[in-house]
Amino acid sequence: MLDLVDWRRRVGDLYRLTGPDAIRQFRQGRDELFRIHPQSPLSADARTRFRGLRYFDPDPALELRCRLEPMEAGDPIEIDTGGEDGVITYRRAGTLRFRLEGHACQLTVFSLVGYGAGLFLPFRDATSGRETYGGGRYLFDTVKNTDGLALEIQPGSSEITIDFNFAYNPSCAYDPRWACPLAPRENWLPVSIRAGEKSFADELSA
Repeated sequence: MLDLVDWRRRVGDLYRLTGPDAIRQFRQGRDELFRIHPQSPLSADARTRFRGLRYFDPDPALELRCRLEPMEAGDPIEIDTGGEDGVITYRRAGTLRFRLEGHACQLTVFSLVGYGAGLFLPFRDATSGRETYGGGRYLFDTVKNTDGLALEIQPGSSEITIDFNFAYNPSCAYDPRWACPLAPRENWLPVSIRAGEKSFADELSA
């Protein structure tokens, strides 16, 4: 339990980095946690071979200012984990709308039922299953402290900034022992988000 608390604190610290070199430090820090921390999503064997996560080059154009439009929670939505945990129940918290590559895009932001008031944003895009993990990626999960650099909030306003350069893989992308909520179809984007983390390559396992 204490290892998990420490992991989340250390991950949260990375999301609070500032300055022009923040993204390089963020990636370097994640690699170090994946390599040495007991709560690393990598298996012990994979950690011995680990050479670092793979990322797209940073793209300032994928830091987007948009508005979180509140929505009626409606019926709970069950999101498949793809594993033995089955489905996890969420409620819809709001909608983000923006334009990319000439396409009008929207993503639903979710809140996990019975798990605080956090916000969670999973998504898939046209790179999923090719350049990135087939089950999709996460942009932020405020309960798990994976949001500081990916989500900028203006207090008292519905305007926010999201940054796809900090999109990351769910734990199940690294080892089959993990089960993760996968992006529901309403969060499948028609465009390619070539920013953030690429698919995991355990290069020495072949």
